[in-house]
This record gives sequence, C-alpha cells and structure tokens, in this order.
Amino acid sequence: MKDVQVSVCALDPITKAGVSSCLAAEPGLVLLPPPQQSRADVVVAAFERLSAGEVQAMRATAAEVRRPVVLLVNQLKDGDLLAALDCRVVSILPRAAAVDGRMAHAVRCAAAGGAALPPNLLGQLVEHAERLHRELLEPSGLVGANLEPRQVEVLRMMADGLDTTEIAHSLCCSERTVKKIISVITTRLRARSRPHAVAHAMRAGVI
Repeated sequence: MKDVQVSVCALDPITKAGVSSCLAAEPGLVLLPPPQQSRADVVVAAFERLSAGEVQAMRATAAEVRRPVVLLVNQLKDGDLLAALDCRVVSILPRAAAVDGRMAHAVRCAAAGGAALPPNLLGQLVEHAERLHRELLEPSGLVGANLEPRQVEVLRMMADGLDTTEIAHSLCCSERTVKKIISVITTRLRARSRPHAVAHAMRAGVI
C-alpha cells in the first residue's frame, strides 16, 4: 500500500511539534517538511479552538494543498462546523486523538476518500441544512446542478459515511469511476470537499 504523505497546520509551535512527532511514528505515514507541503495527500490541522486566525491559516493551507483536512480541535462553537467544511475538513477529532491512534486512522481514511464527523456534529449539520432548505435557493445552487440519479445515489452513500471503496463495491464499479462521479458532483455543486457537497445536497432536500 502506498505511503500517505501528510503535512501539519498549527499556529502553536509546541502543538505542531507534538502532532508531527505522533504522525512520524505511524507506519505508512510520511511527514512532509513545510516547503514540501503542497505534495501532501492529507493535511492535519491542530488547534485549541477555531478563531479567525486559525480558520484563516487552515483555509490558506487547504487552498495551497487542495487535499482533505483532518481537524484536531477541542472547542467547536456554533458556526464553526461550516467554516471547517469550507476548508476541506473531512474528519474532526479532539486533540487527544493524536496519541491514541484515531488521528492516524482518520488520516488513512481521508487519503482513501473517506470522511467521519462525530454524531453530534452531524446533527448540527442536519439542523443547519434544514434551516437553509427553508430559505430560497440561489439560481446557482443545487437547482441548476442537474444531478443524475446515480450521482444522487453516491451523495446518499457519502452522507451515510461510506468511503470510496465501499461505494464502488455497492455500485459494482471501480473506485476510479466513483472518484470521477464525486469529482463531477463537487464541481457542479461548487463544493470544496465531500462533506461540503453533502451539505449542499441536504440543503436542497435531495438526500
């Protein structure tokens, strides 16, 4: 299996050193130095909370690397979830996950196309989507996306937490085909990540 190349985003140097050390000790994970972070398969962002500075740093890194982000954070306020999804975050864990194996597992899942949000945060996302669904959708939103039934089916599977391999098995097709379908979905929905695409679909009541 190919090694997963990982970069770390953290404002606190002690946090960055600690997370980097934990990642470097994991088999199959290759920690990249800052000058090479654009080559990363996954970004691990670690913060105590998501204030404006943290979100700005994570957004800048996500824009440069354009790969899924695993977020380690201890405090998450109302509204932080959508800001995180906007920064390509696919998994959210407490910072303690850096030392108990959950971070490494989330990184490998993210590299394979998976995503995992805690149940309480999924509940927040559903509530937010339902609130937005009551509002008027913009013409540039999902209404004009013209999603095909197969693409909607893939969206539903993504919402259920299935990764690329599981979706491919369920649809009896290759992982490459699933990745192409997801790429089309995210492009049409103007989404930055898979959870972001799911949020758009939930907003329009498609899933």
